[in-house]
Amino acid sequence: MTPQSSLDPVNPFARKSDLPYGLPPFTRIREEHFLPAFRAGMAAQAAEVAAVVADQRAVSPATVLDPLESSGALLGRVSRVFFNLSAASMTEGLRQIEDEVNPLLTAHRDAITMDAGLFAKISALYADRDAIEDEETRRLLERHHDEMVRSGAALPAADQARLREINAELAQLAATFRENLRADANDLAVHVEDGARLEGLPNDEIAAAKAAAQSRGVRGYLLTLRLPTVQPALTALKDRQVRRGLYLASVTRGRRGNVYDTRPTLTRQAALRAERARLLGFDSHADYAVADQTAKQVDSVMQLLTGLVGPAVENTRRDQAELTARLHADGFEGELQPWDWAYYAEQVAQERFARDSAWLRPYFELDSVLRNGIFAAAEGLYGLHFVRRDDLAGYEEEVDVYEVFSDSGAGLGLVLTDWYTRDAKRGGAWMSSFADQSRLLGQAPVIVINLNLSHPPTGAPTLLTLDEVRTAFHEFGHVLHGLLSDVRYPALSGTEVPRDCVEFPSQVNEMWAWQPELLRRYAVHHETGKPLPESALDSVISAQSYGQGFATVEMLGACLLDQAWHQLRADQPPITPEQVEEFEWQVLARHGLDLPAVAPRYGSTYFEHIFGGGYSAGYYSYLWSEVLDADTEEWFLRQGGLNRRSGQKFRDELLSRGGGVDPMAAVEKVLGRPPRLEPLLERRGLLPVE
Repeated sequence: MTPQSSLDPVNPFARKSDLPYGLPPFTRIREEHFLPAFRAGMAAQAAEVAAVVADQRAVSPATVLDPLESSGALLGRVSRVFFNLSAASMTEGLRQIEDEVNPLLTAHRDAITMDAGLFAKISALYADRDAIEDEETRRLLERHHDEMVRSGAALPAADQARLREINAELAQLAATFRENLRADANDLAVHVEDGARLEGLPNDEIAAAKAAAQSRGVRGYLLTLRLPTVQPALTALKDRQVRRGLYLASVTRGRRGNVYDTRPTLTRQAALRAERARLLGFDSHADYAVADQTAKQVDSVMQLLTGLVGPAVENTRRDQAELTARLHADGFEGELQPWDWAYYAEQVAQERFARDSAWLRPYFELDSVLRNGIFAAAEGLYGLHFVRRDDLAGYEEEVDVYEVFSDSGAGLGLVLTDWYTRDAKRGGAWMSSFADQSRLLGQAPVIVINLNLSHPPTGAPTLLTLDEVRTAFHEFGHVLHGLLSDVRYPALSGTEVPRDCVEFPSQVNEMWAWQPELLRRYAVHHETGKPLPESALDSVISAQSYGQGFATVEMLGACLLDQAWHQLRADQPPITPEQVEEFEWQVLARHGLDLPAVAPRYGSTYFEHIFGGGYSAGYYSYLWSEVLDADTEEWFLRQGGLNRRSGQKFRDELLSRGGGVDPMAAVEKVLGRPPRLEPLLERRGLLPVE
């Protein structure tokens, strides 16, 4: 009996779902199904890998790579469902399972990537890799070889044993960080009893705050926290003390000395990552992390980041002087505080660009943004059509399922949309998948997009801020990357590209949110049906360039904190939990970013990307990818904007290729030349003022 067949047949993970495209049968999945499926899945894949090693046939892609890529089907099914649910709908039961299964999965992965017999076969293929004509197969081989080397396959047994210990602890620490951050963010929601103190907030946001309070059994209103430092409500709240309380709640997440404090977790992670890097022959975790990215060297990353600091700070100081004058005009003395910036910047935007965010929101209703904006752009560029499937259930009642068709009528896959915040959902916005496209496996993609929008009052529409519109387009760029994938191997599917290029397609997709021809279609008043007035439309477009100094400074602060934590060496004294704040300020001061009114986009204690996710030493990738994005946006505009011809080229040369091609070479094929930095500098207002 094989390990997979030993799983109880009634377990919904025992076989591939018979629903369209293999959509998981969420209505039949129970928490008790996960652990048996995980155990059976790991045992099954271990047996499959052992069979690859034992195969006596000549080493070739067909005898090594194909069966290796086909292994782990059961484990993949249960893992994708479990980790999507733990991110979007965490329960105490799922948390306990995660605590138990994380070290098992880490040990399982280590057993494969450090398997001496498998490494010998991969190395034999790698030695003759130039004889492999197919680029995708060659890149897959290189990826497997590099992964095994970077995972310690060539290390002595004693070092491998220590590496296994480090990996197991790091997996547990990341899960602990995520859970503590989620719990502390919920605990820090700002309670306001008097509704008059919420003056300035749109009515639907006030209603959402009231509903949040009711759901937790408290009187009045609750302002819940979003993942970045600057909370969206800070742009509108007139009461300065409420703004201050909301901001301070945001920046104190994970550093209050309570049971949710993330400082012991993150400092331990930084130390362990440094030790692991030394074991693998690297000076630091940052050197290790960037070596297989397109940047290749930490010096290249630092050159980009530090080169932007001076112009960004100069831009920001000009804006700060203007905003401080407005603060004083309102009767307040002293310096502009970080909880004041967004509020007064919004006033400037309203006056300079006639952009009133509260007035604009009724024109950005979620369903119209989705159907007439996001879906319409995908249709205009790539010929895609989205049909809601009410007969298919998502993992939550409010999750919708769409089937996606090409313009020829062929089905491409499914997209699940999960728009709303929940206490059980982690912060931020992200794309993930329940199945990745692969010709080898005959699998179409099943993609999910997550945001954290506030629930509107019952029966009321969901109205978006401009930042939320941008985020929705951004995350859908990731969706398109996964949806339009056309590769043979699952390990190279869709977003399986170097981390510092993974944000590139999503950032490109943001551009369509502000293209006039599309804005006229989706920016329609939800009550009157009238389009956004032409003057307001022009203001929305022109206002996108305002505040780029602030945005760049807060982004650089986060990027440089990430680099500082991960450029620590194992032979240096580790940073203690008590030293976290001092360490942060030293880093910012060293780079000239110690601006009291502008905090990093994420402080260390709530920097989930690097301490709870996969971006450690890689947060720079947002700016690295934006260099490519800004240049590509200019290319699209030169090609006439939103049209099938340019969309098809972008799809054929880049989106469909996943990790099967060199991403920089793919970008050059699209542009017809290497990318340039100048478009990014112009977009962010960082070119010298003449």
